[in-house]
Amino acid sequence: MPVTTAKASASSSKSGHEKVLIIVKALPHVGERHGETVCCAGITLDGQWRRQYPVHFRRLRDNQFKRWQWIEYDWIAPGADDKRRESRRVQEDTIQVGEMMPEKERARFLAPIITGSTAEAASKGMSLTLVRPTRSRFRWRAKTAEQIEEERRGYAAAAQQKSFLDPDLVALNPCPYAFHFDWVDADGKSHKATCDDWETAATYYRREKAMGAEAALADMEKTFGEDYPAKGMAFAMGTHSRRSEQWLLVGVLRLDVILQPSLPI
Repeated sequence: MPVTTAKASASSSKSGHEKVLIIVKALPHVGERHGETVCCAGITLDGQWRRQYPVHFRRLRDNQFKRWQWIEYDWIAPGADDKRRESRRVQEDTIQVGEMMPEKERARFLAPIITGSTAEAASKGMSLTLVRPTRSRFRWRAKTAEQIEEERRGYAAAAQQKSFLDPDLVALNPCPYAFHFDWVDADGKSHKATCDDWETAATYYRREKAMGAEAALADMEKTFGEDYPAKGMAFAMGTHSRRSEQWLLVGVLRLDVILQPSLPI
């Protein structure tokens, strides 16, 4: 598929068209203004971060997209409530879904945008970054009945609110577990992060259905605690829209490490 470049940049225009490789799909959240939405993010062909928010992902129907998939869309600048330079308000009816990036191309494509820490990214004015943890520990916590019920009410209200557009839109079922990573960055600073990655929660549901909750959690601990770190892992981190100093873990990526070739003597 031919690649198109953005027709407008964030600094020079209030609208445009661009092509982005999606690498982040955060957990759906319910808000008063937009209902059930998903924060997505990806990288342009020239290595620039783009945040797509709010996206009513489950209402996209024929143009839903996956991680590692190219999409194109028209966008306008977000309102005054989101001043992050990477943010785009996507015109959802213009989304075109493209090809998947082959696994062998992913690490080399993303290598230039990896930073050593969120502090490094913040010093460059970034609100999105990829960081490779030098050490990490995966863990989970069972949500309380009150937390699950609160999430269930929110999802149900959002589904009911949009029922006139999507009569078959079923309310999401909250994940009964919250997933966390304790990790250390390249500066040696320790972090504790709640995982807001939708695909991590989806991994639990798939494995729970196949092997039961206890075995699913044990299997995820092996995947995210042993296999990913051994093979190569990166965290997609993004700042909170209202608290720029707060970084959230919005994506967990299995990403090979690119070894620098030896220079001839």
